Amino acid sequence: MYSYIEEGETMTELDTKENEAQETAIDPELPICDPHHHFWDRNGNRYLIDDLVADTSGGHNIVSTVFVECRSMYRKDGPEEMRPVGEIEFVRGIATQSASGQYGPTVIAAAIVGHADLTLGEAVAPVLEAQIATAPNRFRGIRHTNAWSADPSLKRRVGPPKGLLFDENFRAGFACLGKFDLNFDAWLYHPQITELVDLARAFPETTIILDHVGGPIGTGGYAAKREEVFENWKKAIAELAGCDNVVVKVGGLGMPFTGFAWHERTTPVGSDELAKGMAPHYLWCIEQFGTDRCMFESNFPVDKVAYSYTVMWNAFKLLSRDFSATERAALFHDTAARVYQIKD
Repeated sequence: MYSYIEEGETMTELDTKENEAQETAIDPELPICDPHHHFWDRNGNRYLIDDLVADTSGGHNIVSTVFVECRSMYRKDGPEEMRPVGEIEFVRGIATQSASGQYGPTVIAAAIVGHADLTLGEAVAPVLEAQIATAPNRFRGIRHTNAWSADPSLKRRVGPPKGLLFDENFRAGFACLGKFDLNFDAWLYHPQITELVDLARAFPETTIILDHVGGPIGTGGYAAKREEVFENWKKAIAELAGCDNVVVKVGGLGMPFTGFAWHERTTPVGSDELAKGMAPHYLWCIEQFGTDRCMFESNFPVDKVAYSYTVMWNAFKLLSRDFSATERAALFHDTAARVYQIKD
């Protein structure tokens, strides 16, 4: 089983500067399910329940959240393939903390997405069974990252191999997800979206969630080709939208590799400017997939280097202000709640 560097692991600090622009939450009553955040404690780099509650307490109505795997708190011993079960045990404990009511009204980790090595093929089944048994009312799926690039600026110490989604063993493991009614979260870069199209067509009964609008790259060798990247990304997204079993998480552009460089600003970006910068990518996804197959996500704390939680949700509300009440309900809550089977 290989390991990988999570979206934000190369960041030495999450709060290298104060990103909390002073804004009041827009439409504070609108229910929100945040379908993508992490918890970790890595050599002093911490993001735990108190940190999430501090971010979600800015005035938006965050009714529930979804934890997504980040190689946190794996078991230190035992069979290697079973070590990711430790992360589910860890997050289940946080969910129990939230259920006490002492951390506010948000149902934290109402759904949990873990990791299992799908290249085990059919032998991954016992790992999935153990994760389901650990959090039977919350465990909803697997993320097995596929973020690979030949660009030297995106090289990881240890990462997935090229062409993972075509690997026969991987696909044999992927086939097990349907047997357990589990989703698949796909984390990749934009040149790999067409690979996901092939996977989605091969397994039309399994729900696939595209994380972070498909990871458009805007740094390294792609920095000078932003318009070309955008057009290629648009075509790939439009093709993927033809797969009815795929939904999209609309978020993630705060990550440094996207090239927007909000994290480099000395003055935090405000929601109006942020909405304008995000709109071309996010509105294209919504146009192609429809609101019932799109969900706004925070990707916190990874995106926290670029903007605050309150400002981010304000930006989402600004760029969706021309949508109907039903469409906005889908984008902010209903799609995520349906896909991750959350009842709040």
